[in-house]
Amino acid sequence: MSGFDDPGIYYSDSFGGDGSVDEGQIRKSQLQKRFKEFLRQYRVGTDRTGFTFKYRDELKRHYNLSQYWVEVEMEDLASFDEDLADYLYKQPAEHLQLFEEAAKEVADEVTRPRPSGEETLQDIQVTLKSDANAASIRSLKSDQMSHLVKIPGIVIAATPVRAKATRIAIQCRSCRNTITNIAVRPGLEGYALPRKCNTEQAGRPKCPLDPYFIMPDKCKCVDFQVLKLQESPDAVPHGEMPRHLQLYCDRYLCDKVVPGNRVTIMGIYSIKKSAYSKSKGRDNVGVGIRSAYIRVVGIQVDTEGSGHSFAGSVTPQEEEELRRLAAMPNIYETIAKSIAPSIYGSTDIKKAIACLLFGGSRKRLPDGLTRRGDINLLMLGDPGTAKSQLLKFVEKCSPIGVYTSGKGSSAAGLTASVIRDPSSRNFFMEGGAMVLADGGVVCIDEFDKMREDDRVAIHEAMEQQTISIAKAGITTTLNSRCSVLAAANSVFGRWDETKGEENIDFMPTILSRFDMIFIVKDVHNEERDMTLAKHVMSLHVSALTQTQAVEGEIELNKLKKLISFCRTKCGPRLSAAAAEKLKNCYILMRSGTRQHEQESDRRSSIPITVRQLEAIVRIAESLAKMKLQPFATEADVEEALRLFQVSTLDAAMSGSLSGAEGFTTQEDQEMLSRIEKQLKRRFAIGSQVSEHSIVQDFVRQKYPEHAIYKVLQLMMRRGEIQHRMQRKVLYRIK
Repeated sequence: MSGFDDPGIYYSDSFGGDGSVDEGQIRKSQLQKRFKEFLRQYRVGTDRTGFTFKYRDELKRHYNLSQYWVEVEMEDLASFDEDLADYLYKQPAEHLQLFEEAAKEVADEVTRPRPSGEETLQDIQVTLKSDANAASIRSLKSDQMSHLVKIPGIVIAATPVRAKATRIAIQCRSCRNTITNIAVRPGLEGYALPRKCNTEQAGRPKCPLDPYFIMPDKCKCVDFQVLKLQESPDAVPHGEMPRHLQLYCDRYLCDKVVPGNRVTIMGIYSIKKSAYSKSKGRDNVGVGIRSAYIRVVGIQVDTEGSGHSFAGSVTPQEEEELRRLAAMPNIYETIAKSIAPSIYGSTDIKKAIACLLFGGSRKRLPDGLTRRGDINLLMLGDPGTAKSQLLKFVEKCSPIGVYTSGKGSSAAGLTASVIRDPSSRNFFMEGGAMVLADGGVVCIDEFDKMREDDRVAIHEAMEQQTISIAKAGITTTLNSRCSVLAAANSVFGRWDETKGEENIDFMPTILSRFDMIFIVKDVHNEERDMTLAKHVMSLHVSALTQTQAVEGEIELNKLKKLISFCRTKCGPRLSAAAAEKLKNCYILMRSGTRQHEQESDRRSSIPITVRQLEAIVRIAESLAKMKLQPFATEADVEEALRLFQVSTLDAAMSGSLSGAEGFTTQEDQEMLSRIEKQLKRRFAIGSQVSEHSIVQDFVRQKYPEHAIYKVLQLMMRRGEIQHRMQRKVLYRIK
């Protein structure tokens, strides 16, 4: 019975009190000392050039700005002490805690003496960053558990910032005994309250089971946020769905990213208690099974890719370079050339797209109304004219770009939808493509395939630049200050010259909201086809696709920077002379279209209204913005008018059938329609007539033979008549 006299006290400890000072404790304090030395002594530079203490200065600078965090590069730590970095990789949870304690001590030393009122020392957050190769979400297996991992991906959802307790105080219900300062593990794990109250008081009954409750006002809390990370689309193998992962960020890592950003995450791969399974009975199988999440210790936002871009981060050197670039005399041509350089030709469209990317200036009138500054552009035309390629390029190079296709997007997906939150059962709003692209460009492909009522949803977003919603008890207005770049085919698939107006299937309401409407025709022209074929072949054959940009072009990243720089820095206005000039031109334009409407006896489906006048103003402003000039000059207005002339006015005039092969004059056109009317009177739907007799009839009426054949061919192409019986007899269908 030896050992009974031993004065050791045995107790069970549910509160994580100080264990006896064992080896672990000693090792911990040694490691903390090493971390402290690293923060204090790590320096960059050599003795000759003068060196700086990197982390010490950073800590001091951040602390004085009351930003209590410091970012440590793993490579620096490894070069200072290999073992420390290894410990941090293998068991990051406990060592990061030590690191933060060390950082707190160093901050204490470097910021003394602190001003009065700020004597209390704040906790410092250490975020990590590393140049190691990133793993993918799929490669995270169980052997990585509670190690440090680095993963790329796209943030697809973010919860609001909430508070999580780091230290809690609890109180017993019956005997009012309080226990304070209980540390809660970081991450998504909770703290299990003790079941029994262990204060013995004479003459009192025992406290019941589960007596403790939390005292909220005595808890210390930090911000935290849960993000959802999806693996980047290029890493998904064929035919599989992208995987998701939950991320937990706290303190200064909150609100670093918005959904849609591409990020690279450094974090601790950890597990949380899985939700308590509801199914009672059937012995609980999932007792050792936990779901995984990542506790983030460092976020790097990739500036490449879409999402919020370099608007704020232009260094003075870059600014000087961009200003020099904008001061070049032929900057307009250069920018137009560097938009989708792999697509040959269509210079005017590229110039118009350059104007769209830079945008005009938004005006706020004294009575509180705003006039939009964004330029909308519609491309109508034949298949195979590289419309979608241009759209894809614009999505890449605009600061914020969203690409949707017409058939696959509904009105709610483009504007905004109200959804019920599955966990809390109440409604919340989710912005669609137009809201996400606020301040950028929405590219809508296959615009003609959209359902009519979905297209109406865009009206408000295009002109007023807001989206109003009143559903499910939520009444709000969202901003959508974005340009719309739409591509569409004509009604018959290809542009049918003889149909004129009927090619365009859109309502005048939506067409008047587009500043420029281009009709892209696939013209047969041997010379042009030759150069085009050469261009395409050179793209496929040569190594030009891999090497740097061609002479006289701006490469993509610089173009992106230039666009976002010009958009933030410059908002030009019209000069007085230019305004006078524009006024006269507009009146001429209106009278021109009126004359045209009188000649052709019908309204043009592309209207020329005051909106078009404002469109020309915006184009002129965007031309001045490219050069970073405060006023749009007469030259800018001239170029804007020219762009408008080749796009919208041509489209509005295309109602006349001047393009049909062989018939150029108005008289021929009238003759054709006369023949067609007579033909339709001649035989009813569902009857058959011999072709020969019809042609003879019309020739007797002094109509030229080729005109009659032309009309028959036209009606066949429309599917109104058919050949029967070895092409001798005509049969009318509709």
